[in-house]
Amino acid sequence: MDELPKGLLPIKFKGRAVAPHKAIISPVIGSRNVLTNSPWTYVALWLKRSGKDRALFYWQQAQEFHKASLGLPPQSAPLLLYYAFLNATKALLSAKGIIFNERHGVSEHSNTSQGGAALNHLGIRIQPHGVLPSLSAYYGETESGRTHTLQALFFNMVFIHRTYCLTYTSQPEMFIPIANCAFVAEKSTKQIYFRADVTKNMSFDRAARRLPVQFAADRKFGPRAIRSTDYVTSRKPGRISQTDLNQITVLNARLRRELFFINGSEPLWYIKSRTRGPARIERQLPTLILGAMHRLSEISRYNPPQMASLLAGQKNWLLTEFIRMSADQFIDEIASELTGFQFLIPNIRAAA
Repeated sequence: MDELPKGLLPIKFKGRAVAPHKAIISPVIGSRNVLTNSPWTYVALWLKRSGKDRALFYWQQAQEFHKASLGLPPQSAPLLLYYAFLNATKALLSAKGIIFNERHGVSEHSNTSQGGAALNHLGIRIQPHGVLPSLSAYYGETESGRTHTLQALFFNMVFIHRTYCLTYTSQPEMFIPIANCAFVAEKSTKQIYFRADVTKNMSFDRAARRLPVQFAADRKFGPRAIRSTDYVTSRKPGRISQTDLNQITVLNARLRRELFFINGSEPLWYIKSRTRGPARIERQLPTLILGAMHRLSEISRYNPPQMASLLAGQKNWLLTEFIRMSADQFIDEIASELTGFQFLIPNIRAAA
C-alpha cells in the first residue's frame, strides 16, 4: 500500500497488515495465507485433522466430480460441475454442524411463453428446504426474491461481469474495482475503518456517486479513497488485541454484503454499486453459482438440443466463460469458508 495520509494508522497483527478476508462467517483474521495452485488437498487434510469425516467424504466426492469435468466440452461439463459444487456445499454445511435437507433446494423456473430458450427467460426457483437454501441461510442472505433468471444471475457474478458487459454492450458495469484494501485507524478517534482506493481506470467521481450506503468517498483517507461508513473502536489501534480482531471480523462480514473478490495470486476486490440493468440480487457469489449451474446441468442432461442452441447463440461467450471459470471461484470461496483461511495461487519468481 502507498503511504497513508497523515492521521491514519495501518492495522497490523503479528507484523502483517489486516485486510478484508475472503471468508465471511468465520475468517481467521490475521492468519497467514495458504499458497497453493489448488485448495483440494489442503482442505481434505484440514477436514481429516479436524475429525470431520462426513464433510471429508462430501469434499472428496466433490473433487472426483471436478476431476471428471476437466476437458469436457461446455455441452457436458455443467452436469459434473454442478455435482462438484453440490458436494462441496454439503462439505461446508456438514463441517459447520448445520443440519440440512439432502434435496437440491432449487428447481427450474422458466418463462418460455415470452421468449423461449433465452438467458432472460430461463431461470431458477429457490425452494424452502434443501442444500441451496441452507447455503443461503449460512450466509445470512437478505434477498427476498425466490426466482432469478440466468441473465440476472450472471449479471451479479463479479468474475464474469466484464464478459457480461461486453456481451450486453449497453450495460454499465456494476462492480467498482478497488485496490490497496486494508483496515486503518484514525489516530485521533481510535476508530477502525475499511479503506481502499478506486483504481485509476475508473472515474473517481462517477464511482463515488454509485457507492452503496456501506461505503463513502472520503479524501481525508486519500485522493481516490473510499472508506466504510461503519467502524469499530480500539483502545490501542497500534497494538490490536484479540477482541479488536473479533470486532474487525464482524465488520468484515457486514462489508462483504457489498464487497466481492476474484480469486488469483492476489484477490481482486470490487464494490457492488448501484446501476441500471437486471435485478440486483442480494446473495453471495457461491449461492448464485450453485443456482446457475443447477439450471445448466438440467438443460445439459434433459434437453441437449437446447444447450446446443444456447452455446450457438449470441450469448455463447458469456455462457462458456461461466462454465470455464466458475469452478476455480466457487471452490476457492467454499475452501475459505470451510477453513477460515485464504487461498492464493503462488507467484512464480525467477531465482535471484
